[in-house]
Amino acid sequence: MKRIFDLFFSIVFIILLSPFFLLFSLLIVIDSPGSVFYRQQRVGKDGKDFFLIKFRTMRAGADRSSLLTIGSRDQRITRVGYFLRKYKLDELPQLFNIICGEMSIVGPRPEVRKYAALYNTEQLKVLSVLPGLTDYASLKYINESDMLSQSNDPEALYLNEIMPAKLKLNLQYIDERNFMTDLKIILMTIKRILF
Repeated sequence: MKRIFDLFFSIVFIILLSPFFLLFSLLIVIDSPGSVFYRQQRVGKDGKDFFLIKFRTMRAGADRSSLLTIGSRDQRITRVGYFLRKYKLDELPQLFNIICGEMSIVGPRPEVRKYAALYNTEQLKVLSVLPGLTDYASLKYINESDMLSQSNDPEALYLNEIMPAKLKLNLQYIDERNFMTDLKIILMTIKRILF
């Protein structure tokens, strides 16, 4: 049922949003040199790696300095990238990850291997389900990069406070997941982005 829901809505959204995909692609190319899409290796269900797709919002090669985005005005973010990030539009290409069966609309956000390697036994349970486009943690930490920008040691803050709190919310989702929970999270996400 969940897979059918994911497939149907991903295909519908891709068709409806295709003019915006073209517009964003054009703006990204005009704004800065580099590819339209950014692919990053993430850890998926059962610990298998996959390439998450986003619209590129940073200058090409900017992820070599840090995997964390520090502040919404991180110097590596392009002008178009700032707009796409603000409204979470950079995440839309992940609809293709959903069609490929690598992700779901709702589920724990996939982490990079560097940080997933630090999960304890309990936290590893988040890898028992497909990662998602949105979840409780995404809603609570929608301004995560701004929180990191206020810290003297952003990586320590992420590892010691933010990541454990997000994983706790992920485990809560796994315990109570059902169609109504997914629908509630989707509606909360739309409301949070718009308002």
